[in-house]
Order: sequence, then structure tokens, then C-alpha cells
Amino acid sequence: MRLGRGGLGRSLAAALRDLEDPEPIVRAAAATDLARHAAVHLEKVVEPLVKALADDYPTVRAAAAMALADCGAKEGASEGSGGGPSDVVEPLLERISDDDARVRQQALTALGEIGDGRASELVAEALTDEAPAVRFQAVIAYVRVCPHRDRVVEALLAASNDEDPLVCHIALRMAEELGSGAGDNVKGAAVDPELVDRAVALLDHDSDILRVVGAIIAGRSGRDEGRDILVAVALGQLVTSEADDEFAAIELCGQLGLVDALPGLERRAFAGLLNRDRFAWPARVALAALEHPQAIAWILKELDAWTYARRTVAVAAAGRARLEQARPQLEAMRGKSSRADQDAIREALASLDAQPDRA
Repeated sequence: MRLGRGGLGRSLAAALRDLEDPEPIVRAAAATDLARHAAVHLEKVVEPLVKALADDYPTVRAAAAMALADCGAKEGASEGSGGGPSDVVEPLLERISDDDARVRQQALTALGEIGDGRASELVAEALTDEAPAVRFQAVIAYVRVCPHRDRVVEALLAASNDEDPLVCHIALRMAEELGSGAGDNVKGAAVDPELVDRAVALLDHDSDILRVVGAIIAGRSGRDEGRDILVAVALGQLVTSEADDEFAAIELCGQLGLVDALPGLERRAFAGLLNRDRFAWPARVALAALEHPQAIAWILKELDAWTYARRTVAVAAAGRARLEQARPQLEAMRGKSSRADQDAIREALASLDAQPDRA
């Protein structure tokens, strides 16, 4: 495989050259490297990648599809709907019926990133693909390409009954991305009531990952069911392989005032350097939300830390914990770009302002 200096990847010229190499492994690697140049040379990158989608070897086709997802082809696709060289949607749609499951999977990944409504019908067909990995990616893509909310909800409900737990899990996660339809679709937004009911129904599932994500959705939606599961995660009594879910469950214990989680949160937050828990940060945020003096003191101290990165992390913690005691320091940092990330400061102050007693 030919790499650029220091093994950091090919130059644009080298990647374009190697995309014509007789060795499939070289062509696949070249397709991957091309995505790195898309930000500056989008038009030079997209057309050869579209051509590579028709390569005789599935490894090359899959790499080309993934590269189109990675290089953010959305702009090219939307501007190229008239069939120009930057129109990647139609060639990707052809790959949904590819003989190779990985090619189908990566084509769906790219279509989900692009979010073009033309893909809706064919992506819907992929929701019942024989390969679980393809169904998984189809769920993500369908939420982003289908313009009909009722059809998306129906598809997510069906996927939440899939025989593969990972497909069920992503269906619930995408239910959060879809939101309730009453506001902006942001992470943690309210979930459609039918999907909340389905999440609650999964609290007794044999799969731990489904029980945990069900508890997260229930908790974020204001339901009481599943709070014991959130506490069990914080205490380390219930383990999920999904790191994002463990993070969310720990943080929710603070937001929901689950004091039974305190022993686990304290252990995670202040175990010391040698036994540091990888979820120490959300544990400290949760403790601060529970008015834990040590956690509050840590955040306030970190707001004056020596480094920009640590101060910015503390700003985020103060906002997520809705730590009113941090307001004076946050206000003092506003407008001073050298102190912390200004977007983080604005978000933290907005979070404080959104507290019920300030409405």
C-alpha cells in the first residue's frame, strides 16, 4: 500500500492515481484517503469515488461509499440533483441492492449522511434486509431521509421489535434524534409518545443494552419507570456495552434527583488517579446536580484552572449540572475568548436561565 510521508495518507494526486491501481486493496485504501481532501477539493474527489462505486471488488465499492459519507457529500448531492458529476445519490441507491452486505451497509451510511429524500423508498426496503448490520444502518438513514414523520415512527416501532438487540437499540436512539415533533430535534428532546411506551416495554427485556436505553428514554421523557435501572448503572450493578448510554444514565441520576445513586456516583467521581473511573466527569456533574458539596467545589475550582481546556470542561459541567453558584464566574468569563469557549459559556448560562424557578 502506498502511503504519504510518515504514513499519514496519500496526497490528492497519489490517491487519484492509486484509485486506478490493479490491486483492489490499493484502490480501497486510495478511496479512503480521498475523503481527506474533500474539504478543499470536493469536485475532484466526488466523481472518482462515484466511479469506484461500480468497481468489480466489493471492498473497493464499500470503501468508496464510506468515503462519500466521510467527505460530507451533502452539499454536492443537493446541488447536483440535475444529474451532474457531484450527484452521488442515484449511484449510492444502486448499491443498496449490492450483493455484498458491507457495500449495502456503507451505501446506507452515506445516504443517511446526505439526507436526500429521493432515497426514502429504497432505504425503507433495506429496513428488512437479511443482514442485521444493514438493517441497523437503514434505521439511521431512514430517519434522515424520509419526509413523512408518521412513516418514520412506524418504522422505528417495527425496528424496536427486531430480533437483533443492536437494531432495537439504534431504533430507540434514533427516536431521540427524531424527537417529539413539537420542537427542534436535539439530543435529549422529547420522544414520540408511542416510542416512549415502547421504550418502557423494553425495561424487562433480557438484553441489558435495551433495558438501559429504555430507562434513559423513559427518564428523559418524565416517566418514573426505569429509574431503578439508572441507579443500578450508576452503582455498577448493571453494565451496558454502550458507553454513551452509561454516560447518559449516570448523568440522568443527577438530573432526576436519584439519591440512591449517591454511593456509586461518589465512587466513580472521586476514586483517585490510580482507580479513576472513565465516567468520573458525568458522575461529578450528577453529584453537583444533587447538591453534593465536593462536586460543586470541584466545578467552581476548575472554572479558574490554569488551562483553557480544563476551564471549558468546567463550564460545560456547570451548565449541565445547572449550577447556579457558578453564574458569577460564568458571567465574568463571557466575552473573554481567552478564558473559555464562548459557545460553551453561552450554553451554560442559557441552561441556568432555563431553570424552572427562573421562568
